[in-house]
Amino acid sequence: MNICIFGSGAIGSYIGALLMKSGVKVSLICRGEHLNAIQNNGLLMQSEETGVEYFCKPLATDNPNNLQKQDFIIVTLKAHSAALTAKSLIPLMKDNTTVITAVNGLPWWYFYKTNNKYENMKLESVDPKNLQWKYITPERSLGCVVYPAAEIKAPGKVYHMEGDRFPIGEPDGTKSNRVQELSKILINSGLKSPVRKNIRADIWMKLWGNLAFNPMSVLTGETLEEIANNSSSCSVVKKMMIEGQAVAEALGIHFPISLEKRIEGTKNVGAHKTSTLQDYELGRPMEIDALTKSVSEAGKIVNVPTPTIDKIYEEVKLKAIKAGCYIDPNL
Repeated sequence: MNICIFGSGAIGSYIGALLMKSGVKVSLICRGEHLNAIQNNGLLMQSEETGVEYFCKPLATDNPNNLQKQDFIIVTLKAHSAALTAKSLIPLMKDNTTVITAVNGLPWWYFYKTNNKYENMKLESVDPKNLQWKYITPERSLGCVVYPAAEIKAPGKVYHMEGDRFPIGEPDGTKSNRVQELSKILINSGLKSPVRKNIRADIWMKLWGNLAFNPMSVLTGETLEEIANNSSSCSVVKKMMIEGQAVAEALGIHFPISLEKRIEGTKNVGAHKTSTLQDYELGRPMEIDALTKSVSEAGKIVNVPTPTIDKIYEEVKLKAIKAGCYIDPNL
């Protein structure tokens, strides 16, 4: 069994270390100082939540041509990078290779195997020029939702703060051999990775909060707790979430909890900065297209207006462009 983690930053390195600890043959694709550190000194994974510390020496490279064909590829790049590097996966894929794109927002394959009038529609916001659809192909794809939080403390050292949920599922909801096999592998590594019948519902459940809290955090500079407690900020968040819920419901998704409970759950996370705000403060590219524009685009497909989402997206995009934190997907 060969598994490649493509884009081994914090989350990818954490998952890779867990898999290696459980005996899986893992290769990492990463770059820069992190790659150099892993190649020269190995990878150290530390978990604040579990107390586990594990050192390993995975095969790491920045060139997919250096690796053999893979059984599973887990793409843990930021959404904008995943689209631009889709062609790079070709050397890693054999006929039955499965690809799991572990990114935020609506997945590029969302309308594959929907069995409705939206079948095979494309989402330009997460797959500009349809590069993932073309080079990876939706037939290879499994869905997932990433809940672990981790960061690179130093090159070659990944620190896991919390979270072990990593649900996966087939686009058509079946319990295929490949999804059951991957579920067992991930569970054996220590992740809670059940096979979900409707992985799109799980994706929406996470996105429901992210589509609003993440862009608002950039505009206000506030933590999750501060946004929830600020009546002005929270009012905008509620409008965005109501619009997002309308889009989801038009696509056949029904949330199991109320909007108020979803906001309360986010509030209870506490004084935490969203990943989008952290990217903005560090001058890194932000996933605003995947988290926000994808919902707006889906709204247009199902003819559901999203005026608040559209307005906030444009404001955050302008701020990101000025800060050098926005990658134009069409360039």
